[in-house]
Amino acid sequence: MQVTPAVALSVAANATSANLMAGNLFEVLQRPSIVEFGMVSSAQGILATVILGSQTLMQDQEISGANRFPIVPDDYTLKGIGRAGDKIYITLRNRTAAPLTNNVTLIITPVA
Repeated sequence: MQVTPAVALSVAANATSANLMAGNLFEVLQRPSIVEFGMVSSAQGILATVILGSQTLMQDQEISGANRFPIVPDDYTLKGIGRAGDKIYITLRNRTAAPLTNNVTLIITPVA
């Protein structure tokens, strides 16, 4: 069964968020899965780091500043494959002088 966890948060000016998935029911994959990441900010200036298990999929890369909820396929620019037991780790870094609101959505599709 495919699941779609979503996280919305504000990142303070010149700050880095904690792991967005920490404590989330879907932080650890239960089965081998394809994970798609949709990330959008309220403005330009947010850099994302995404780690799936032992794979760094993205480090300090700009995300969309479209100021809306992520939509398929426009904002799902990153996809990874994880094994059972792999943790999902996502942080956002704000490099602007103002707090920015962010929406992150995952599509987790089990493959086995």
